[in-house]
Amino acid sequence: MSRHVGSCHCGGVRFSVNHEVTELTTCDCSLCVKRNAVMGKVPEAALSIDQGQELLATCQWNSMRAVHHFCRRCSIYVFHRKRAAPNHFGVNIFCLDGFDPNSLPVRATEGAGMTLVCDRPRAEWPGSRAREPEGRNRY
Repeated sequence: MSRHVGSCHCGGVRFSVNHEVTELTTCDCSLCVKRNAVMGKVPEAALSIDQGQELLATCQWNSMRAVHHFCRRCSIYVFHRKRAAPNHFGVNIFCLDGFDPNSLPVRATEGAGMTLVCDRPRAEWPGSRAREPEGRNRY
């Protein structure tokens, strides 16, 4: 098993991944496209936060199943709990120290077509519209 260490830009958030990253992914959802994310998928148990838990801020929107984590101090997206695979994280591959992103294939994943469950989805957000369950407010 491989061990990778990583951090945000300022070094306040440090984490470890105890898993062999064998493939990188991109996603065509509006959030991933705008942040130009390239991710490695790792099981939940393989990711540990070594320092800076208190610096992690989260962003959730739409279905609220994905939880995107970034550093409060430098704003770098470090990882997120995946919507389609909630027992896995997508790790920002550029946050892993010494990792060569050119060493692995990159697979495009489809996020734009996932169902939107927002009360007020923006017109430019693709995906099918669904009525939001009662009592739940979305971004």
